[in-house]
Amino acid sequence: MVNAVSVRGVSKMFRLSSEKHTSLKEKVVHFGRSTYTEFWALQEIDLEIAQGTTVGLLGHNGSGKSTLLKCIAGILQPTSGEIRTRGRMAALLELGAGMNPELTGRENVYLNGSILGFSKKDLDSRFDDIVGFAELEQFIDNQVKYYSSGMYVRLGFAVAVNVDPDVLLVDEVLAVGDEAFQRKCLDRVKQFQNEGRTIVVVTHAADLVRKVCDGAAVLDHGNLVFKGSPGEAVRSFRDHLLLNDTYDDEEVEPQHKITVNTKPIEISYVTLERENVDRTYLVPGESLVVRVGYEAFEEIPDATFGLVVYDTEGNLIYSTSSALLGSPTGPFFGTGEVTFTFDDIPLLDGNYPISLGISSTDWGVVYDWREQCCQFEVVNPTSTQGLVALPLRVEIQTHAVDKGTAVG
Repeated sequence: MVNAVSVRGVSKMFRLSSEKHTSLKEKVVHFGRSTYTEFWALQEIDLEIAQGTTVGLLGHNGSGKSTLLKCIAGILQPTSGEIRTRGRMAALLELGAGMNPELTGRENVYLNGSILGFSKKDLDSRFDDIVGFAELEQFIDNQVKYYSSGMYVRLGFAVAVNVDPDVLLVDEVLAVGDEAFQRKCLDRVKQFQNEGRTIVVVTHAADLVRKVCDGAAVLDHGNLVFKGSPGEAVRSFRDHLLLNDTYDDEEVEPQHKITVNTKPIEISYVTLERENVDRTYLVPGESLVVRVGYEAFEEIPDATFGLVVYDTEGNLIYSTSSALLGSPTGPFFGTGEVTFTFDDIPLLDGNYPISLGISSTDWGVVYDWREQCCQFEVVNPTSTQGLVALPLRVEIQTHAVDKGTAVG
C-alpha cells in the first residue's frame, strides 16, 4: 500500500530561554550570554499513514500532536529524522494561521490559494464555492481582523477543502465552529474519504476519532505510545490521561478542572448477563445486566459510577451514572459491586460497546476509566428496519359492505 505520509525517526527540539529580559538594556548587556533549556516536543516518532485513510492524532495538552502536524505540513522543520509526503497538501491549523488580519476575506482567499500553488484563474473559478461554503458572502470584503473566531475557522476550512488537496491536515480548531458548521465539515470529510483522499486530524474528541477515523496514534510527552485501531487508541489515550496530572476531555464540562489521583478506587471486573443465557446476543426488548466490581483502597467519601453506550460508528447512544440514577454516592471502602440493569433494550441490529468509569459526582476527579471494555450484540429477528425498537401496536378494522345496496 502506498503511503501518503511517512514520518521516520522525527524529533523536534525547542530552545526555551531560562532568563527573561524585559528591557532593551538588559538584552544588550546579556547578548550572547543567555542560557537556554532544551525542550524535546517530539522524540523519535515513526508513523506511516497510508494513502486514502483517515488517521487521528490523540494526546493531552503538550503531548506534541500539533507540533507533529506542523512538521508534516512543512511549517516546522524537524531537528532530526525525515518526513515524506505524497500529493498536494492543505492544512487547517490553529485559529488564524495563514490569515493576514489587515487584509479582507477576499484577499486572504487569494493569498492562501497562491501559497498552495494555485493561479488567480484557478482561484477565480473556485471563489464562489469557497465563500458559499464559509457562508461569508456578506463579510467577504471586510478585514478579517473584525471576524469572529467562528468566521475565521469557516473561511480557513473553506479554502482548505476547496483546493482539491490529496492530503488534508486538520488541527482541533473545528471545535470553535458552531454545531451546524461542524456537521457541514464532517460531511465534507466523509466526501473526501469516499474520494480516496488522506486526512490527518488532531483532536481531543475521542468520539470524533471513533466516528471518522480508520486508525489513530496516541502521543504522550512527545513520545508515540500507541498506533492502531480507533477504539484501542482511545483506550490508550484514556489510560495515559489517568497517568498525567490533568485530565482534559471535551466530554467534561469546561469549568471543571480535572485532577487525577493514583487510583484509590478502581474497577476490578465487568460482566454482562443476558436474558437468554443460551445465546451470545440479545433480541430487541430483552433485558441486560452489567455488573461492575470495584475495590477502594482507602475511604472514598464521594464517588459515582458512569456508564456510556456507543454504536459501532462511535455515536453516543446513552450515558448515565449511578449518582444521576439516585444511588448513594459514598462512602466507599473495600470491595463491592455496582449493577446496571436494562429491563428492556430498545435497540435493533448492531454491536454496542460500553465504557465504564469511576469519578467524583461532578467528574472533577476521575479515579478509573475503562474505554469500551465490553460490548453487547442485538439481533433483530423481524424485517423491521432502523435503529430503535419503538413500542408500536397496529390495528386494522374492516367494514362489511352490503353488495345488494352498492351502486355500480
